[in-house]
Amino acid sequence: MSSEPSFSPPCGPISGWRDGDVVRATGIPYATAGRFQPPVSATDWTTAFAATSPAPACPQGPVPFLDDVLGTRYGELPGSEDCQRLSITVPAGLSDGEQIPVMVWLHGGSYTSGSGDLAIFDATSLVAENRIIVVSVTYRLGLFGYLATGTGRPANLGLLDQLEAFRWVQRNISAFGGDPGRVTAFGQSAGGDSVAHLMATPEAPSLFQRAIIQSAPLGIIRGRHKMSHAMGIAAEAVTEDTPSMDVVAVEDRVSQVARKYGLMAAMPFGTQYGHAPLPPEADIEAAWNATAPGIEVLIGHTADEARLFLPRSPLVSRLDKVPVLGDHAVRAINWAVTEAVYGRAARKFARRHARAGGKAHSYVISWGATGNYYRAAHTVDLPLLFGNQQTWAAAGLLKGSTWEEINAVGRELRSLWAAFARGDGLAETGGIPGALQYRSE
Repeated sequence: MSSEPSFSPPCGPISGWRDGDVVRATGIPYATAGRFQPPVSATDWTTAFAATSPAPACPQGPVPFLDDVLGTRYGELPGSEDCQRLSITVPAGLSDGEQIPVMVWLHGGSYTSGSGDLAIFDATSLVAENRIIVVSVTYRLGLFGYLATGTGRPANLGLLDQLEAFRWVQRNISAFGGDPGRVTAFGQSAGGDSVAHLMATPEAPSLFQRAIIQSAPLGIIRGRHKMSHAMGIAAEAVTEDTPSMDVVAVEDRVSQVARKYGLMAAMPFGTQYGHAPLPPEADIEAAWNATAPGIEVLIGHTADEARLFLPRSPLVSRLDKVPVLGDHAVRAINWAVTEAVYGRAARKFARRHARAGGKAHSYVISWGATGNYYRAAHTVDLPLLFGNQQTWAAAGLLKGSTWEEINAVGRELRSLWAAFARGDGLAETGGIPGALQYRSE
């Protein structure tokens, strides 16, 4: 560690550290909140804040199958309900007064797992190759962040956390060399769903000018009221004083209640319409249309989204053993589920956005590791975007391809995302041969 880089944003002085080609400032508080309370902006400080520890993860249970696929380790970050923190990665050697584009990352994990500072989301390659700033946001999950109850406990607390993070970025990022007029919100899975729902808030165009929505399960976000209500009843047992890991245990039971609600139960927790900051479900399209002219959108999914989840289905496991016909059946199921949960809704979102006066491109990622069962499954965009050979070394998703192959595609994807964030303007159609195709809507 060489001499510590220091920053003087309006929130108060911050000291970070130099890490090879980048400078980092991690675990910065952007908001505070009591349990089940809406967030309030973090109070400004006067003595230097040492931004040298990662943001803690919101308390959560293990997801062993995801650890195998992504190569993550349960408990790699400490857990804390005081998790409203963000981390900033800046290219080393910015000139004084230089203002570069900012990309704000919202992680996925079905609104119940994940964290902004997981090692697999290391933004070094994206930042150093493309001279942009990445801000990674950690927010409340599960019962801590996403379920209203009949006794008046609010919904959407994680979404309100994210709004606070974007307000923090608007106020403070220029001190790090970021341009508050060129902010791109980007997220994958539940993070992509979050970006889409942030766009339904009237202030969205003043917080970010572009949005990249990756693999958002927009096909299962409607008609959830009965399921959420049933879950809310099951969650009443949790109080302000329940120990946090006991809350996580209850979350598991609350998820079981959702099971009878079909495909929606694949993501039981999530944003709830008719609760601040979102309008009633009947008015969501109008809310999106109102902000569309102020936000340019790149939205899409992977070609084989459903393959991530298929091995956990007993039916698919049986079909996999049937010669020839079994493979055809699995392909058909993969296509149908990918379309129902991700594909159709993403294209529809892009078309509506364009009709409402916004610019929209949609994409499909078709790259997958050579001979790998998962192919272009849900999450395959993550190692391409956050390419770091060490952090992705144990990922089952990538077995079969060399790091050189992965990184060659990754470099192009990172370059494409950064060009969009810079405002370079995408062509009518384009892509990465054999890996991604996009088109204007």
